[in-house]
Order: sequence, then structure tokens, then C-alpha cells
Amino acid sequence: MKRLFCFAAFAAALLGHTYTAQAAGVEFGVGQTGDSTMTYRLGMQFDWDKSWLQSDVGRLTGYWSGAYTYWEGDETSSNHSLSFSPVLVYEFAGQNVKPYIEAGVGVALFENTEVESNKLGTAFQFEDRIGFGLRFKGGHEVGIRATHYSNAGIKSTNDGVESYALHYTMPL
Repeated sequence: MKRLFCFAAFAAALLGHTYTAQAAGVEFGVGQTGDSTMTYRLGMQFDWDKSWLQSDVGRLTGYWSGAYTYWEGDETSSNHSLSFSPVLVYEFAGQNVKPYIEAGVGVALFENTEVESNKLGTAFQFEDRIGFGLRFKGGHEVGIRATHYSNAGIKSTNDGVESYALHYTMPL
């Protein structure tokens, strides 16, 4: 548990330096794993103040994501995780609604090394994500995301775990 709090302090310090982020949002997500474990995510997003490949079709941009996730299992298999990821986003052009696709690779720290029947091997995990959704005028966002956690072979017993979630981001 002490490691989890150290990681939280580290993530908060990183999020405090938003790297010239222009906008922030609070993310709420609910999902499920392949083993039917429910996941509940609360996070912060800090948009990058950068844009690449801008055209009439859209633009490439991104954001920093820091989040807490509760993994609801039975009495012995619930878990908690903290994560931090840079996320690339391709946002398609639009007036009031902008579809987007996103992908990112970050890090996560789990309270314990099991989620239901999945043995993670280490508390430290990599977080890979891919998703798509809609951004609305005013900064609100809804989407769907697949997130995979794995220790990338750092230690044997690397079952990994996936979460498939719906999310909503509210601008601050």
C-alpha cells in the first residue's frame, strides 16, 4: 500500500507540471474485464498545447492522463490501480461534433498482483489503450476504450488483464 501512495504522489507531481497544457477535464469511466470484473475509473486529462498534421480532414494532438481505477471483484479479489499515460489523438474536423481515435502507452501501479483469476506478476504494469469517441462543442467527450495491462515480461506470471469501458469527460 505504501508503494501505491508513493506512486500517487509521483503522478500528482507530474500532473502538476502540465507541460503547457491548455485545457483540463475530469474523466469518469465504467467498464468490464473479460472475466466480468467491473471497473470504475476517475481521472484527469490535460490537453497538450500542440497540434500536428492539421488539414481539412482533422489534426493530430494529445493529452496527459492520470487516473485511479477500482477493480470490483469478490471479497478477496478487488483491486485498486493508479495510472499515468501520454495519449495521442487524431481528431477529425467538425463544427459541433468531432469524432476521434486515440492510442497511448503508459504505466500503472496495482495495489496487489491479482485481478480475479489473472496473475499480474508485479504491481508495476504497462497500460496500453486504444479507443474512439466524440468530442462536443464546449469540451464534453464520450467514448469507448479498450485498455490492456501487462508487466511486459518483467516477471513470469504475466497473465495481464483487459478492461473495455465507456467514458465521459467533463471540461473544467
